[in-house]
Amino acid sequence: MTDTPATASGAAPRKRIELTLRALVLGCLLAVVFTAANTYLGLKVGLTFASAIPAAVISMAILRMFKTSTIWENMTVQTVASVGGAMSAIIFVLPGLVMVGWWLEFPFWESVLICGFGGVLGVTFSIPLRRALVVEAELPYPEGVAAAEVLTVGSRGAEQTESAVRENAAGLWVVVTGALVSAAYALLVAGRVFAGEAARFFKLPAALGGGATGLGFGMQFALLGAGHLIGLAVGLAQLFGLFLAWVIAVPILTSPDTIAWLTANGIPSIATTLPPGVGAEALAGTVWSREVRFMGAGVIGVAAIWTLIKLAGPLIGGLTSALAANARRKGGEVLERTEQDIPLPLVGLISVGCLIGIAGILAWFAQGNPTLAGSTGLLVAGGLIYVIVIGFAVAAICGYMAGLIGSSNSPVSGVGILAVVVASVLMLGVLAIAGLPADPSVVAFALIVTAIVFAVAVIANDNLQDLKTGQLVEATPWRQQAALIVGVGAGAIVIPLILNLLNQAFGFEGGPAGIADEPLAAPQATLISALARGVIGGDLRWDLIGLGAVIGVVIIVLDAVLSGATKGKMKLPPLAVGIGFYLPAAVTTMLVVGAVCGWFYDRAIKTTRFADVGRRMGVLLASGLIVGESLFLVMTAGVIVSTGNDAPFAMIAEGSSWPAMLAGLVTFVALTFALYAWVRGRAAKV
Repeated sequence: MTDTPATASGAAPRKRIELTLRALVLGCLLAVVFTAANTYLGLKVGLTFASAIPAAVISMAILRMFKTSTIWENMTVQTVASVGGAMSAIIFVLPGLVMVGWWLEFPFWESVLICGFGGVLGVTFSIPLRRALVVEAELPYPEGVAAAEVLTVGSRGAEQTESAVRENAAGLWVVVTGALVSAAYALLVAGRVFAGEAARFFKLPAALGGGATGLGFGMQFALLGAGHLIGLAVGLAQLFGLFLAWVIAVPILTSPDTIAWLTANGIPSIATTLPPGVGAEALAGTVWSREVRFMGAGVIGVAAIWTLIKLAGPLIGGLTSALAANARRKGGEVLERTEQDIPLPLVGLISVGCLIGIAGILAWFAQGNPTLAGSTGLLVAGGLIYVIVIGFAVAAICGYMAGLIGSSNSPVSGVGILAVVVASVLMLGVLAIAGLPADPSVVAFALIVTAIVFAVAVIANDNLQDLKTGQLVEATPWRQQAALIVGVGAGAIVIPLILNLLNQAFGFEGGPAGIADEPLAAPQATLISALARGVIGGDLRWDLIGLGAVIGVVIIVLDAVLSGATKGKMKLPPLAVGIGFYLPAAVTTMLVVGAVCGWFYDRAIKTTRFADVGRRMGVLLASGLIVGESLFLVMTAGVIVSTGNDAPFAMIAEGSSWPAMLAGLVTFVALTFALYAWVRGRAAKV
């Protein structure tokens, strides 16, 4: 394999330009944009999206101005931008420190170091996994393969066809148009012209138990785009989780007969503490948030453990292969360029440096708290062992999930839930050994350790997807891994700035009120902080988590039976079902709508001559929809903070929501049809 392959037309081979300063700078700038978009989306709906494909399209459009640009340089840009955007998933844990009252804001350097050290460990931990999960495992890596396709058809080169040039230009316009439409609709929602959500709660008739439930969906183009990206299989699995939560669990737990039985038997239930005659919305919403979501946590925990068990064989094989390659390198053998990772001794040195930094963070935190100061050594040692063991395990789990269902679909939050429960249980052991009280500082310490492990998880989740793209375009692994570390730094610097801006403007559930007093749900952070408090405080509803675990086992069995009966054509991903449990119903419903829209769109173009181009254009439209709305709402937070006005874009006074809801629904549906029809037309012209 040559370093500079000749083109199909016989032209002179291109010089390998790969890891350049301009690629790193452009990648960092795009990382800032996608980190901001993902941070808002994650706090609002509990999901983030993979930014590799839109980053690749934007990179190719900009670097086209340089005659020397190559596919590998564009690969570097998308790698840096992608990992920076992925870093934003740390917001599934960090806001928990505000929610439990430990932080009032996000201290800049402490937040940066937590993200940075954990993120770099995510890179180093994923390096020995590359052979097992990228080279040798037969995993689809949907986003990695799609990004490689986009790079291949769109990068400058003598072999590039005229249609590829047109596709690259059209793709950029699709991203921009999707972003503008999404932002414009969000502006009208902020102006109260349209409602952002349509929902209705009601009580069931006595013949159906008399319990409460609700229906609804969020009219947000970011959710529509996210649904398109997750695909129909995952979307339907989430719909099944939604069905279990809102059609079965919530109505049963809010039924008068159930409430009476629980009261008579002394079984704790949030429904028994609510005042008589409470409305359907308050009853159903409270039971779902305080009880049903914990069942979802049990489903996700069991699914994460099951994934780790299935991974044991491939992981051992991959580590053996990595060690063998390092031995051959030491023996003087020159590995092929596409097999050259950062050498394992240097990987070890970088990892040790990160662990020393993490030890410093943990020691500083413990020494700053009278309750923990006397047990600093025990806490630091235990924290480091936890980060190494659990960190590598979650890196493997998340890397496998990214390869199986994609980075956007991979529910790393489920791993975070499992990690915080383990960390909190271990903290109970520390309390018993050291004789410490279970005060808020113990909860905060557990959350900080979990945040570091979570940073490892989210970066490994994204890195292996990027490394798959690199393998397909014949990039050099060690150069790509160096770019990944740069991307971690870019994302780590931006995250506390965005979090503080959103905290001041909106606030978080359970934390100090923001100027607009519209607290962001931050569903994963809410659940993770509640789990930490519950385990350490001794009042966690283990019965609900256990029930969810049983449901998770049943779903795993159903998934196996369904997959076997249909020869793998139909599946029921347990992690996706768990997400359907704990995401708000309005969010899950629109995600399902987006998945169905994406499926109909792909099916409509499947037999056309432009099917592949059209599919890629659909992905770019979805990415643009997410970026546009998310960036507009981050900008809105900046305007709120700078002006002190909680509704700076209001055009209509607050009043009845029905006209706004109807107008929003009609416009949303019309724009959705128009956008997909327009994208289909653009693809047909390429």
